[in-house]
Amino acid sequence: MAHAYLQPDWDAAVTGDELVVTGDEARHAVKVARMREGEQIILLNGRGARVEAEVVATSTGEFRVRALEDAVVERVASPRLVLVQGLAKGGRDEMALQAAVELGVDAVVPWQASRSVSKWVGDKALKNRERWETIAREASKQSIRARVPEIAAVATSKQLAAQFEPGRVLVLDPGGELPLGEVPLDDLGDGDALTLIVGPEGGVSDEEIELFRSSGAVAVRLGQNVLRTSTAGPAAIAALLTRLSRW
Repeated sequence: MAHAYLQPDWDAAVTGDELVVTGDEARHAVKVARMREGEQIILLNGRGARVEAEVVATSTGEFRVRALEDAVVERVASPRLVLVQGLAKGGRDEMALQAAVELGVDAVVPWQASRSVSKWVGDKALKNRERWETIAREASKQSIRARVPEIAAVATSKQLAAQFEPGRVLVLDPGGELPLGEVPLDDLGDGDALTLIVGPEGGVSDEEIELFRSSGAVAVRLGQNVLRTSTAGPAAIAALLTRLSRW
């Protein structure tokens, strides 16, 4: 399978067009991955466009490709699938993020839950958001996704409850009143979001569940077992993507 590379500053290409890839992406490709002329790759712009191309020239800071076909623009998914991931220690939240992006989530909100051991405050919040954006970009390239999911600013529980998008909000909870597979989804339309809230290693507190319920969320359970935060979100996303016929 051809390797994928991300270059954001192009919107369209037809067969024969030449595009230039620069910056860290190009330096890594040429210096580390040993890219050579004649290699076939997939070029993404992160906003929906992808094109199969052939490398025609390389240098230290850039490489140039020729489109082998007209670029394809992937449609925006509807409803959007949004993961609200509780901050967790030991990198488990980043494991969940990477898997969720590879699976097909459309946006991710880092959540400073009441039971989160990890804390994003001050400069750390900006630094960690940038790290999550990097993980999302790399996971998108790995899975050859033309759209890189948006990483929102970190939110508290009260901020989350005040900004739920139109659509449906599900909170994973072992004591949830509905199995995930029985949640109605047929009424979701264009512009709606299906938001999935996953707690940190300590779970979602009773107070947070009630707060989210008061804002329209539904507590749902995922099978009979209690999964780690690094596993629960990706497992639920896989089930929801199947139900949405996106798989």
